Order: sequence, then structure tokens, then C-alpha cells
Amino acid sequence: MPNKPIRLPPLKQLRVRQANKAEENPCIAVMSSVLACWASAGYNSAGCATVENALRACMDAPKPAPKPNNTINYHLSRFQERLTQGKSKK
Repeated sequence: MPNKPIRLPPLKQLRVRQANKAEENPCIAVMSSVLACWASAGYNSAGCATVENALRACMDAPKPAPKPNNTINYHLSRFQERLTQGKSKK
């Protein structure tokens, strides 16, 4: 039996999914060191003051500007009718 090409069903919408990437927080490493210091030396330990100040400085630092959103899905929706040979939307 000859191999037939695989035919995919028609799509209602063309869409490109963005990768779900969590933003990395630069203060997580400092926070883990503060928690480790508290766990080993006690909560009110004076030896953890430098690490606590580093955490405060990190948390008070301004956040970086957000990246602009990708517009590929917008443009695909605009050109969908042309790409699907003018078939009507259902």
C-alpha cells in the first residue's frame, strides 16, 4: 500500500505559542543565603546583618524595563484569511 501524505485538519486560528519562561529574580540567591544564615545562627543574629542589608538593597533596586510583547499572533490573525485561501471563518 503506497504511503499517503498526512493531511492535517483545517485550523480555526493560526497561532504561535510563546515559550513559557519564568522571569529570573536576581534576589533569590541573596534571599536563600539570608534564610540559610538565619537557620544556622538564629533569627536575631548580628552576623547576618550584612546579608540582610544585601537583600534589602537588592529588593529596593529598580526593576528592569519589561520586554516588548511579540506581535506574531496579531499578524497571523490579520493574514489568516489570505493564508487559508479566503475560506470563511466558522
